[in-house]
Amino acid sequence: MFSSVAHLARANPFNAPHLQLVHDGLTGPRSSPAGPPGPPRRSRSLAAASVEEQYSCDYGSGRFFILCGLGGIISCGTTHTALVPLDLVKCRMQVDPQKYKGIFNGFSVTLKEDGVRGLAKGWAPTFIGYSMQGLCKFGFYEVFKVLYSNMLGEENAYLWRTSLYLAASASAEFFADIALAPMEAAKVRIQTQPGYANTLRDAAPKMYKEEGLKAFYKGVAPLWMRQIPYTMMKFACFERTVEALYKFVVPKPRSECSKAEQLVVTFVAGYIAGVFCAIVSHPADSVVSVLNKEKGSSASQVLQRLGFKGVWKGLFARIIMIGTLTALQWFIYDSVKVYFRLPRPPPPEMPESLKKKLGLTQ
Repeated sequence: MFSSVAHLARANPFNAPHLQLVHDGLTGPRSSPAGPPGPPRRSRSLAAASVEEQYSCDYGSGRFFILCGLGGIISCGTTHTALVPLDLVKCRMQVDPQKYKGIFNGFSVTLKEDGVRGLAKGWAPTFIGYSMQGLCKFGFYEVFKVLYSNMLGEENAYLWRTSLYLAASASAEFFADIALAPMEAAKVRIQTQPGYANTLRDAAPKMYKEEGLKAFYKGVAPLWMRQIPYTMMKFACFERTVEALYKFVVPKPRSECSKAEQLVVTFVAGYIAGVFCAIVSHPADSVVSVLNKEKGSSASQVLQRLGFKGVWKGLFARIIMIGTLTALQWFIYDSVKVYFRLPRPPPPEMPESLKKKLGLTQ
């Protein structure tokens, strides 16, 4: 499978254009003085790029996808676990808004009742679940991005790139949520039901004894409702924000930016994307939190009971959490790519064939 995807990856517009030019031995200028043909020339910038960018694998290769998946494990597993205290308070605000009346009040009540250790409840299912989700989310996104861009063709992939980002991220998240659902269900039980269980080892067997496998997967449909719009926004908004930052904000081309400067752009774009992610996914997040706490309830019943105002409880905490989370995830993911020397293509450029059709070139 990976070999066929690798073959497709070389021809799609999301590969690095300058590296493709170097690989094909094309010259920089479009015309040259008449004379005997000589060896292909490289422009200085292309030659510099070929020296600087010594990648450990090809874009779209099996190693590339595996290491992208590893980057997803590290970025999602660590960041979600680090934010367990905030996530715990947010869940309790959604489930019992009368008791936990705000983010600061929620922390205060939790500390009084459970102490400092209580803020770490649910860390194990959070780490395991979101590590598995990160593997599928980032790894499969890269796979589907290559596959869909090849299906569209070079020109359409550029013109419809936002739709491509949305489709690739939605496809990846579909599988990521199946991997996440069991641990998410256990986490919510531990965090929102005092006395039910304090650890994953206690919660999982108890849940299985009470409801069977249904206990772990009854929240998968609401998870799709929450996570698929979230991930579509996360990837599409990030990709287009990076493109806009390099075009309108960063005072020099991406090729002239250092790795550290590129990672700063990644972080800023990630935070902007995270704010929008939090807003579009919050109503479904409220339903998931209540649904995993209660036995025998359906998503439609919970949604009807919460009402319009109820599904937006805890939004401020979620914006802080998801904005920071998304920025850190993209920063860590991109840093993993830098560490393993993976291809990190610049924002896509209009293909030459499309420029000719639109009359943008002589």
